[in-house]
Amino acid sequence: MKLYSKLIFVGIFASAGNINSAMAASDPNAAGLETSATKIDLNAVVMADPPAIQLKQPLVARQSIKKSKVRVKRPPVKKIQPSTKGNPSLNPNSSSEQAAPEDKKVLITGIDVQSANGQLSPEMRAKILQAITSKVGQAATSEQLQQDVNAIQALGAFESIKVQPQQSGKGVKLTYLVSTFGTLRKINIQTLPAGTSTVIPQADLDELFKGQYGQTLNAADFQEGVKKLNQLYKDKGYELAQVVNVENMTADGSVTLTVAEGVIEEVQVEFLNKERKAVDDKGKPIVGATREFIITREAESKAGKVYNRKTIQKDLQRIYALGLFEDLGLKFAPGKDDPSKVVLQISVIERKTGSIVAGGGVSSSNGLFGSLSYQEQNLGGNAQKIGGEVQLGTRELLFDANFTDPWIAGDPNRTSYTVNLFQRRSQSLVFDGGLNGTFLPSPNPPDTDKQVPRVVRSGGGITFSRPLSGDPYSDGGWRATAGLQYQKIAIQDKDGATALQDSAGNDLSFSKTGQDDLLLVQLGLSQDLRNSVTDPTQGSLFRVSLDKSIPIGAANINLTRLRGSFTQYVPVSLINLDKGSQAFVFNVQGGTVLGDIPPYEAFSLGGVTSVRGYDDGAVGSGKSFLQATAEYRFPIFSIVGGTLFADYGTDLGTGIDVPGNPAATRGKPGSGFGYGAGVRINSPLGPLRLDFGLNDKGESRIQFGIAERF
Repeated sequence: MKLYSKLIFVGIFASAGNINSAMAASDPNAAGLETSATKIDLNAVVMADPPAIQLKQPLVARQSIKKSKVRVKRPPVKKIQPSTKGNPSLNPNSSSEQAAPEDKKVLITGIDVQSANGQLSPEMRAKILQAITSKVGQAATSEQLQQDVNAIQALGAFESIKVQPQQSGKGVKLTYLVSTFGTLRKINIQTLPAGTSTVIPQADLDELFKGQYGQTLNAADFQEGVKKLNQLYKDKGYELAQVVNVENMTADGSVTLTVAEGVIEEVQVEFLNKERKAVDDKGKPIVGATREFIITREAESKAGKVYNRKTIQKDLQRIYALGLFEDLGLKFAPGKDDPSKVVLQISVIERKTGSIVAGGGVSSSNGLFGSLSYQEQNLGGNAQKIGGEVQLGTRELLFDANFTDPWIAGDPNRTSYTVNLFQRRSQSLVFDGGLNGTFLPSPNPPDTDKQVPRVVRSGGGITFSRPLSGDPYSDGGWRATAGLQYQKIAIQDKDGATALQDSAGNDLSFSKTGQDDLLLVQLGLSQDLRNSVTDPTQGSLFRVSLDKSIPIGAANINLTRLRGSFTQYVPVSLINLDKGSQAFVFNVQGGTVLGDIPPYEAFSLGGVTSVRGYDDGAVGSGKSFLQATAEYRFPIFSIVGGTLFADYGTDLGTGIDVPGNPAATRGKPGSGFGYGAGVRINSPLGPLRLDFGLNDKGESRIQFGIAERF
């Protein structure tokens, strides 16, 4: 869809005017040949409507762009008509019954070219003589002189043209009297509607016309400059902008261009049903569940701003990223109050945003259990998310509930927050893996069932997040997070009994009671410069975080944890098995804990999210760590891609600084290297990863994961 009022500069077409006006009776041979001066209007333009331009390249997944032609009210075109005073033959209102006077032929005995406002260069004089068809020694008519005037004005260099015949022997001498345009010194832009500011900097405008500044204006060259200006608007994404009027040059040498830039009058939302209709069977408009302002606030394109294709692409991507819609579309309409403006209409097809899933089963850790989960991504039509999962078993109750508001209403900075409550139970990788199995003491020695300690975390927290640039639509700016989280941590065996030590006599909690309290102030900072969130091939992603504990409870833990990660994406084209993106991906990350460190808070290395080729947690458990990865990602066919990878991780010799030294007790090496190859399958759940990894110990493993690591 494109709004056009396209300027086509067609030279300076005007009538010579009064070609057939009679001269004095004393000069009978020149009678019928003298012309009055033809004044050229710089705004002799013709506006045309080329085919509508479709927004190319899918803006979002499965997006449909509606096509509808939008036209704007054009300014009146100034048309120069030949003068008909004293010349009934050129007067359209003259009687058709009146006989037209005979077009008298006169012998041309001489031709001269003169300038009415300065000297004429030999080159321009030669161009004029070459352009005219009248020749010395030939007969000429008023029609032929009209053609000469048109040919001269087509050169684009003259503001007025006049033919002056003079008696000379048996014929006439023709003098072509021309006046050049003035010297062009400046170009100005006046926007429609009046009172708005142009989006083109004056420096860019001057750059386009700098070759014409200080020179006599030439309409043909000026036409090319206007075309370049229209193209500049398009290159910058302002595809609705067009020059619609050109003012004549002022005395100081400036020319003003009037441009309808495509100012947005209103942004509307249209809800469609599954059949892509805006009304139901009864002819009533489809009413959506989502509040309209939730959609329009995601758009940087707003009333009063100039439409920009690049901006609306990002707007639609943000709207789609809300996860509330199956499809999006964009339509244009002329402004209701001002046809030079445009109304943007965002069409949306909503999808189901809520789900309830029930399940159950039997596990060695939880016994007989049943589970129920609930998710709603558009609570109250506000794009707020609420979710929860409850698992009730014969041994314990586990749950995880959360609420997220992605943009606090009325906040100009796009501040979001998440609140969660949880009780989770997992086998800590710190107490698992390695060459030497160290488990919980058996309740019936010397028998052992090789139990790995379970870590149960109960608590909740709140986290706020917002961009730091002050621009809620900035893609490459910094984003900060701040939050507070409390955890009640219990170390248990599979039956839910408190576990104090492992079989080697090492304490499993910081308080040595099997239970700790951990209150954390959490701060984070990130910058995302990737060209795509889902399939990045260029740019970088940087993250850094700080967790600071407030000592409370029996453990009285004083912990400061620092962690950082940097990923660089480099586009390449090496293995071309199929069309698709290819990239080298490099990631380096590290972290350290200052002060106290409970053993279950140690950094765990090894596995599908760390060093592939090793089991999860089998490389090390340290107070600090450093990890690096290099990958080459390439397409294979359709939804299947491939990867070659190499991983390295080390605890920097800090395993011994963790209470109970769980890494050494379990025979973990502390550092490891892995490499291999894998496949990626794009699925509705995201990329499914299947990797075959080998490690520096000569071992190999097939490992499965969901979504790329970075």
